[in-house]
Amino acid sequence: MAISLTKRLFTVADYYRMAATGILSPDDRVELLEGEVVEMTPISSRHAGCVNYLGRELQRLIGSRAVVAIQNPVQLSDLSEPQPDLSVLKPRPDLYRESHPRPEDTWLVIEVADTSVETDRTVKGFLYARAGVPEFWLVDLSSATIEVYRNPGEGGWAEGSLARSSERLSPAALPDVGLDVAEVFGETRVPD
Repeated sequence: MAISLTKRLFTVADYYRMAATGILSPDDRVELLEGEVVEMTPISSRHAGCVNYLGRELQRLIGSRAVVAIQNPVQLSDLSEPQPDLSVLKPRPDLYRESHPRPEDTWLVIEVADTSVETDRTVKGFLYARAGVPEFWLVDLSSATIEVYRNPGEGGWAEGSLARSSERLSPAALPDVGLDVAEVFGETRVPD
C-alpha cells in the first residue's frame, strides 16, 4: 500500500514569523526556496574572498547607478526568497529599507559556488529565470569559469554562455561595467 504524504510549504510571511518567534535563530544559515527552508552551505575563505572582490569592484565601477547588495534576500515569489551572493539592483531612494527587492527591481544576481554548483545552477538558477530576473551569473570556483544566463522564461534561460579567465564580462544592464574574469578568481589576467 502506497502512503501519500502532503508537504507543508512555507510562505515568505511564515518564514519571517519563524524568525520572529525564535524557530529560526539569527545564526541559522538558511533561505526559503519553493516553500522549503533550506540550509545554505558553509562559506569557504575562497568563496568569501571572491564575494568580497566582486562586491568591491562592482560598487567601484557602478557607483550610485545601482545598488550592489551582498548576501541579501531577493523575494522571487510568495514561496521563494533566496539570498544570492550578490545582486545588482535598480537604484531606489530608500536603498531597499522598505522592502526586499523583487525580480523587477533586479538587474543581475550572482551566485559564487565552491561545492554548490549543481544546486545553484539547477535549483536557484531555474527559480531566478522563472521569476524573471534578467541575468544570472554562476561563478564556479572549481573550474574558474563564470556561467552567464540571460533571457529568462518560465522554462529556464533562453541564452547561456561561459566566460573564461582570458575574457572580460559585463552585465547586460550596465555594459560599460567590465570585469576581468581572471581577476574574479584572483588570477592575473593573461593579455590577449
